[in-house]
Amino acid sequence: MNRRPSSLVLLAAISSSICGCAVMALPATGPLGTAAVVVPGPLTETTWERTVDALHAFHFSIEKENRLAGTIQTDYLSGAGLLEPWHRDSVTLGDRLESSLQPIRRRAVVTLTPVENGVLVAVEVIKEREHPQRPTRHAPGVATYPESRPVQRDLDVVLGESAPPGWITLGRDAALEEALQAEIVGRIRR
Repeated sequence: MNRRPSSLVLLAAISSSICGCAVMALPATGPLGTAAVVVPGPLTETTWERTVDALHAFHFSIEKENRLAGTIQTDYLSGAGLLEPWHRDSVTLGDRLESSLQPIRRRAVVTLTPVENGVLVAVEVIKEREHPQRPTRHAPGVATYPESRPVQRDLDVVLGESAPPGWITLGRDAALEEALQAEIVGRIRR
């Protein structure tokens, strides 16, 4: 009995599932987002700064802070791949694999709302995947300059795309929302 066809089918199934991560969004394992958590105590300067410190622990940089509305919005952060274990934004192994195969970025919005028995902490993380409109061009590099002709130094030339590539919203990243919320609540309770 020949086992070769069944092993080829198994190999094809494994390779299509691995390649499918680069083409399709991975389904969320939890609900679409996390529930807000109430932390006892007033909304103070220390509470605000500890929240910002928690975002910095995940390597997010702050884009906007609005203390009157109680919101902190971060810049986009490129997703960490398999070879970047020190970055904490790709929480699951599936997220790390996806970020290794396809450009992924995330943006977080944290809302701190004072309530009668403490501070309501809500975290929302939006995940996006790059979707270029056409194949991207890259400069050929230094190796293409002929030695017989001097290098022309025209500083007005614009290299790269004239319009930024598009991004597809993949929805909320529930795993990162839970991890961020746990970090924020842990730092506030200190």
